[in-house]
Amino acid sequence: MKRIVIIILFMLGNLFAQDIETLTKKVNTVIPGQSRFLLRGYAHSGLELIEGKTSFVGGSFNPIFLWQQSTKLLFEAELELELEDAKTYLALEYANMSYFLSKYLSLRLGYFLLPFGTFGERLHPRWINRMPSTPLGFGHDPVGPIRDMGVEIRGGHNLRTGKINYALYITNGPRLNDGSDPELETEEAGMLIYKNYSDNNTNKAVGGRIGLLPFSNSSLEIGISGQYAKVGDTGTRYKNTAALLSAVDVSYVRNILFFKGVLDIKGQFNRVTVDNADYYSNKDSAYYSFKNISGSYYMQASFRPAYVYNAFFKNIEFVGRYSSLSFPGNALWNSEQTQWAAGINYWLDWRTVLKIAYQVTERKNNTDKTASENNAVFIHWAFGF
Repeated sequence: MKRIVIIILFMLGNLFAQDIETLTKKVNTVIPGQSRFLLRGYAHSGLELIEGKTSFVGGSFNPIFLWQQSTKLLFEAELELELEDAKTYLALEYANMSYFLSKYLSLRLGYFLLPFGTFGERLHPRWINRMPSTPLGFGHDPVGPIRDMGVEIRGGHNLRTGKINYALYITNGPRLNDGSDPELETEEAGMLIYKNYSDNNTNKAVGGRIGLLPFSNSSLEIGISGQYAKVGDTGTRYKNTAALLSAVDVSYVRNILFFKGVLDIKGQFNRVTVDNADYYSNKDSAYYSFKNISGSYYMQASFRPAYVYNAFFKNIEFVGRYSSLSFPGNALWNSEQTQWAAGINYWLDWRTVLKIAYQVTERKNNTDKTASENNAVFIHWAFGF
């Protein structure tokens, strides 16, 4: 009798295990004709005090739409709705589709954030960026691309003690402002325009990034990015003008048990080199040329005493950042800017943060020999959802 009971229990156990395995497969597999939809995103608002002007700002809303059609097909898109000058602006941040070729490789097509460094692709969302503002050269008038239209292959592999990730893309590439387009600033001739949705020539930009995580705990990542493209309009004197773009990024995140906290260090250096060319100056009614090299970089460090027992202090984060931006010295649009900022963040939960920061920006212009300083205080509330 005892033996029969054991056999019956064994058979029931096998049936139960098979049911669990079948259920797990059903959960992890999208049946053809069905799909999964997920809404994520972030928003922010706050108060800014800049050079004697005080204003509530923000009201921005960035919904992110994710649609999984099958285990291999994924669509993602982000919209940005923002209030500015009493108007509501709607912008498409990215929209693309991905096909997973294997567990180590994926193919992406559409409008996507470029793996040129890491700030634009990974760190720019308001609740992820530790500061209320973006570093010089990584927001408006960027040095280096942030997003583009094209195709990309990316993947990653485990190494003996670390990991490696990589991405290779072909896109429309940036466009050269040669001073002939009335919709662009003519005095900014020689600057690259990265919003090139309909390509201005038959050439395509080729670029990519390689990231190395040498340690088994993935605390350190070092990345190298590059891009090359002809940027001049077809049929003009600038049709063969090309640009070489490069970037180096670093990330280091480590638990510092002695101080009962987490140290987070981020940095990136961008450089853009455009072939020498002659541009027409309305000011002098003549052509002129200059060494067309631009650069920007930032270094940022934050520390959060996450392992202290006090419920208030464990949610406080101290952050500091230094950034620099330089445009060609002999160009009409030349400038040199430096900026440092320091702030304190309080994390209401893991994706909701209140940020208070003080920022000083210094700017020099070689053309009119002027210099200026801008001081600002930011109080921002950002959250992801």
